[in-house]
Amino acid sequence: MKLKSAVLFLAIFGSNVLAFAQGEHCTIVRQGVIYISPDKNSPKVADVERGRDLVALDSTPSWVHVEAVLAGRQRNDEDQPEPRIVTGWVLDKGVVRASTPNGDRIVFGEAVDSEDQASRARGRAGAAQDAKRLYYRIYDLFPKSPLAAESLYRAADIQWQLDRADIMTRPSAREQQAFLRGKMNEDLMKQVMKKFPNTKWADLAAFHLIENKLCGDWQGASKCPEKEAGYYEDYVKDHPQSPAAAEALYNAAWRWSALIQIYITEDQKKKSEDAKSRAISLAQRVASSYPQGDWGSRAQTLLYLVQQDVPTWGNSQE
Repeated sequence: MKLKSAVLFLAIFGSNVLAFAQGEHCTIVRQGVIYISPDKNSPKVADVERGRDLVALDSTPSWVHVEAVLAGRQRNDEDQPEPRIVTGWVLDKGVVRASTPNGDRIVFGEAVDSEDQASRARGRAGAAQDAKRLYYRIYDLFPKSPLAAESLYRAADIQWQLDRADIMTRPSAREQQAFLRGKMNEDLMKQVMKKFPNTKWADLAAFHLIENKLCGDWQGASKCPEKEAGYYEDYVKDHPQSPAAAEALYNAAWRWSALIQIYITEDQKKKSEDAKSRAISLAQRVASSYPQGDWGSRAQTLLYLVQQDVPTWGNSQE
């Protein structure tokens, strides 16, 4: 892992930085405040957001003495905050320990609520980051929970979406070759695949990784859609039971349908005919294998257009 990625990971998730602390790991499902002493009138050390990794060092009937990893000030040469470790007291309200009954479900519920907030136009500021930390905390605090795999995947998915939103606003997003633009951070997706192999969550994580290989702009050339169709077809071969299999097959079919016109512009009539056959074959496969889903219906439309010789890429107006 590169230094920058490591710093980002620690700052967001507070991974094993606290391993030296003697105490029970826990988290908080509300916005909290860390004080110097167990007294609300004492000086405030820092705010602590939902999902931060805490270690309970001591406690009173109403307070918990904690050590926490929080985001720090920006470095001059980095766009990610450095982690900082703070120690102080928080009110014992909303603090969920590894020993808390139904703790995994409590944290999961708050994570879902935070994710819902993030999706709203006027949702809570920082809710996406809160949801990401909370989901990761379930995997971290409750590794045996039936929610652990899904939670780690959801944390990875939120990180992926945040990275993607940033990367796609840059001019480099329109570059033809994928390596010329920034990439979504793959660390958490790969962690899902490593920790929970042969699960639908690992399959979904692997599907995300394809996006880092895609061209920003085909620029009317056949090279990119050829490769991309291959990525999606190979994915289905390797993950036949994946929830994303229908989408992957459709993506491959659509690229072959686009190649029908692209090959014509390259004066490759035989390849254009072959592309039409492959597009039809894949679209039929999606439509027949997934008749009840959206991808099956979309494949049926694609099949109709290809058979009617209606262009599916470029200027389709006749």
